[in-house]
Amino acid sequence: MKWEKNKVSELLPNDIAVVGLPFDDFSSYLKGPTKAPDKIREALNCGSSNWITESGLDLENHPRLKDLGDIPDITHPKDVIKPMQQILNTGAKILSLGGDHSLAYGTIKAHASKFKHLTVLQMDAHTDLYDEFEGNKFSHACPFARIMEEGLVDRLVQVGIRTVSPHQKEQAEKFGVEIIQMKDFNPTQDLKLDGDIYLSLDLDVLDPAFASGISHHEPGGMTTRQLLDFLKLQNLNLVGAEIMEYNPNRDINGMTGMVAALFYKEIAGLMLKAFS
Repeated sequence: MKWEKNKVSELLPNDIAVVGLPFDDFSSYLKGPTKAPDKIREALNCGSSNWITESGLDLENHPRLKDLGDIPDITHPKDVIKPMQQILNTGAKILSLGGDHSLAYGTIKAHASKFKHLTVLQMDAHTDLYDEFEGNKFSHACPFARIMEEGLVDRLVQVGIRTVSPHQKEQAEKFGVEIIQMKDFNPTQDLKLDGDIYLSLDLDVLDPAFASGISHHEPGGMTTRQLLDFLKLQNLNLVGAEIMEYNPNRDINGMTGMVAALFYKEIAGLMLKAFS
């Protein structure tokens, strides 16, 4: 979807600006997430469903939910920082559609420039804490190492993890990252998160049975229902959010696209509720 830069100046405080981030150059295994933003939009507009959230909120043509299209010419996660800062300066909040998870470095750095005491809730199968991966310090396996070493956030809580290597464990201890591995996951646990919260959702937190359209299949993950209920239980004060790592190339009949669209609706609903 074409970037509509002119709409940035029309944003109002507490609008939800949707931005696509079509970038997967720093994916380490498979390409495909660059196609995700438009495929998520396609699923949202599929005639098989509608725009109603589970709370009953109708998001279709909602006056405060505004899709600005895809940020153009992304060649590095740093490229999203300036356009996102311009959006945040209007007082609007951002729901990003990735793209590979390397983008989290840019999205969170943009938010950290506005929200000085930011907590990140990362829902993910992987910690993404490698110091470098395959020679790239900005790989999608590394964004949270960069975020933590730059001191961009006060707290990083990672939930659903199931691939902790010795190096990642060392990194987590070094940076004070709170990891809830999937083997220890309690769907009714209240994390008692407070203050400004940024949600980084990597769809591979879900078991591949519920989201096959991802690059890295890690069995033993959450169900769609568990993830929905867990997010709603947290009573999050969301100042921003992102949905990452949907890979349409691996999707089956667009089913994971529909899952991504579901979380688009539910997360947008939570953001609108937080700033109503």
